[in-house]
Amino acid sequence: MTKLRPVVKSFIAFCAVVSFFSSVYAQNNFDKPEDKAAKAKSVVNRAIQKLGGERYLNVRTSIGEGRFSLLKDGQIVSFSSFVDVIVAPEKERTDFTERGSKTVQVNADGKGWMYQEHLEKLSDQKGPQLESFKRSLRSHYDYLLKGKWKDEAKLSYEGRRRASLGKRNDVLRLTFKDNFWVEYEFSDEGLPMKTKYERTNSDNKMITEENRYAQFIDEQGILTPFVVDHYTDDKHSFRVNYKSMIYNKKIPDKIFVKPGNPKKLRKKLKL
Repeated sequence: MTKLRPVVKSFIAFCAVVSFFSSVYAQNNFDKPEDKAAKAKSVVNRAIQKLGGERYLNVRTSIGEGRFSLLKDGQIVSFSSFVDVIVAPEKERTDFTERGSKTVQVNADGKGWMYQEHLEKLSDQKGPQLESFKRSLRSHYDYLLKGKWKDEAKLSYEGRRRASLGKRNDVLRLTFKDNFWVEYEFSDEGLPMKTKYERTNSDNKMITEENRYAQFIDEQGILTPFVVDHYTDDKHSFRVNYKSMIYNKKIPDKIFVKPGNPKKLRKKLKL
């Protein structure tokens, strides 16, 4: 075996010492609860400013249009166009159109209903569907940044996590009173990059869900991700591609009301 020169040995020893103290510093830098709380607040404030500051915080409605693609084994198995309408704090209507047939999903004030044109079926959402909508609200970065979680969850700073080559994200976690938790990752620039949570599926198996955000575009002074990729247990399950986003347009309440005649829902949603 080739003997190492003394200078090489010294350099290796020096690197080991630096690595050790760097590790200790990284572990202890935010040991105190007040330090972690301050860091979490700093990450939140930086993200708010990056996304648009007061303009971002003052968004009350949004109308997004685009394409929804369902994937399996990395391949698109189906796609549909959609119009997604949101009114804060918890009203949402999404109209999907696939091969000329519409599906409408509406949630408002803790209730929900669905319309499936190909079945000529208008129905109320059940427990699992309502719970899914609740998870979608909690797992969006808006829920964290706009303080919707207060009195419902505890915020903590979880440290830094590797994102890509040479880059790491700050990780925040909300832990809710019902033990549901969501982790939110933010880049050094303040952009929301990922949200992650766990849920139990119909087979009573715990699975991991992730939303990954990309292609941020300035719309009305608000940075908006125009690509959202969803992963289930690290498998790419669907992609949302937005083609437009409009903020703070007045939305009529009637679009969230379940109609007596489902045929009215066949028409294109006009706002």
